[in-house]
Amino acid sequence: MTHLRLLLLAMCGAAVAQGTASPPTTYRETLPGTLVSFEMVLVPGAPGPPGPAPFYLGRTEVTWDLYDVFTLGLDVKRPAGGADAVARPSKPYGAPDYGWGHAGYPAISIAREAADAFASWLSKKTGKLYRLPTEAEWQHAARAAGPPADANSWHSGNSIRRTHPAASRTPDALGLFDLYGNVAEWVDAPDGARVTRGGSYRDSLDMLGPGAREVQDDSWNERDPQLPKSQWWLSDGPFVGFRLARSAGL
Repeated sequence: MTHLRLLLLAMCGAAVAQGTASPPTTYRETLPGTLVSFEMVLVPGAPGPPGPAPFYLGRTEVTWDLYDVFTLGLDVKRPAGGADAVARPSKPYGAPDYGWGHAGYPAISIAREAADAFASWLSKKTGKLYRLPTEAEWQHAARAAGPPADANSWHSGNSIRRTHPAASRTPDALGLFDLYGNVAEWVDAPDGARVTRGGSYRDSLDMLGPGAREVQDDSWNERDPQLPKSQWWLSDGPFVGFRLARSAGL
């Protein structure tokens, strides 16, 4: 019996002892008014403080299928020329998907502010509080997921320097896809810095893993001619995406 299974059983046992229902280990959310859905996986909390409490993490990185509903306003029914009150991404400089693939692929070139805005929009649409994972949560999940391997990661040795469809490698010990590689993932860092974790398709396999961490610099948006630079898109960040998180029970 794996350590993860023991943790899940312990959580269920504690919930029964307290007379409360244990959270489901997975669930699928369908975006209201669409056929677009995504799946969340329960990550058991750490045995004691100061580790994170149980939380949900997206089984895959957010794909264009889901992000396009937000970006293009596909959830809004309005007369031609009408407008809604939601702030949505402006037109990007160039093709944000770089022509590598769209449906089923992870959303890329996403600025940190855009990822936060998307999570806020999704929370209002679903009634559940979605957000970026904290850096501590991401690290905790990575330790439980196990080390990166060629079978479960897109990296510089097998990616031909581009993204690939989500969930096209094997899942890790948590049942997550692409936690390492494919695209680096925004996290909520304690100091508010713009930080990604996990590494991406441009990194070698030995550079991926729980310790893979990168802080945004000017090169990620170098070609954007706008002043100020776009708060929605990273013109030179096709290696950056994100994964949703949600506290268990919220």
